[in-house]
Amino acid sequence: MNNFSLLQSLSTKKPEISIDFSKNTIGQININLNFNETLSRERRKLENLNNPFSKNILILYIDSVSRAYSIRQLKKTLKFFEKFMSYKGNYNKMFPSENFHSFQFFKYHSFKHFTTGNYPILFYGNHRNKRNKYITLHLKKNGYITGYSADNCFIDFVRSYHDFTFDDIYDHQYVICDPNKIPPSSELNSFYGRLHFEYMFEYMEQFWKKYKDNRKFSLLLTNFAHEGSIEMLKYIDNRIYEYFNKLFNDNLLKDTSIFLLSDHGVAIPSIYYLTQFFKYEKDLPMLYLLINDRKNVSYELQYNHLYENQQTFITGFDIYDTIIHLIYGSNYGTKATKGILSKKGKSLFTKIDQKKRSPKKYKPMTKKVCK
Repeated sequence: MNNFSLLQSLSTKKPEISIDFSKNTIGQININLNFNETLSRERRKLENLNNPFSKNILILYIDSVSRAYSIRQLKKTLKFFEKFMSYKGNYNKMFPSENFHSFQFFKYHSFKHFTTGNYPILFYGNHRNKRNKYITLHLKKNGYITGYSADNCFIDFVRSYHDFTFDDIYDHQYVICDPNKIPPSSELNSFYGRLHFEYMFEYMEQFWKKYKDNRKFSLLLTNFAHEGSIEMLKYIDNRIYEYFNKLFNDNLLKDTSIFLLSDHGVAIPSIYYLTQFFKYEKDLPMLYLLINDRKNVSYELQYNHLYENQQTFITGFDIYDTIIHLIYGSNYGTKATKGILSKKGKSLFTKIDQKKRSPKKYKPMTKKVCK
């Protein structure tokens, strides 16, 4: 309870989460995300300052998942992406004017073998010992409402290792976990009659629905795959699919970019460490990207680059620059983003010269995996 952002939130806002014991002794968690009309109105005023590539950005971050692991255990979730996995794109039958494309990145490589060495790169654009501004600052300045939900027992992977300011805090944030479990979410834990991850998804679904008219950025982070058996991930597969499908069917994904990613492969010590494939998987996390093209052919060049970059060696630096590109749109690479971009990354919407992507420049990454 020494989190000052939480204490301030309790003093100025209505609680969004309550536990009701009136119906049974087990109790029931009720979630009611509070729509902030004043905040919504203030952020709408900022939208005129910049024309982003994407009105909404959704990131589902699953710690410790290799690309191969995702194919084995996220079969239903990947079907959602696969139905849009065509270079020419597939039109949504419900909304024929909308065009969706999905991409998978085969050479996405971790920077280190543990989360605290990768997460800051994704959302700061740099290592955690080099203080940059957190991604939420850029989002808020450009009119985005920010939401965060996770199943870890601390603030998040970055701010646990940084001194942070109120600019780093999300507008809406919710964390649920069992502090008796280390890692806290590596088992099928039941909280008040429901599996713990159900609450995370419900919270973010409300976030998307209540701020449907605003620019939005949401980060849903789970440690569910952070365990040695590499079997648990399949139990959350159906819920992830339902999450994406619900937002899609409710027409909430218009003008939205979706990232399904991890920061490194399976890295929990277990018997799998003895296998050869495991040694490679820990360096090759998953990255899938779904883009809703609201301007159709005007993005043709960017889509050409995305298509080519699927086979290009990339890292978290490139993902950070891609998010900045989505936020700032055509102002990417101009004075508006001077000092913001990472020094080692480049947006996936731009041409990346594979010849200049020697793994030697990205130490301490494993060279043999990147060849």
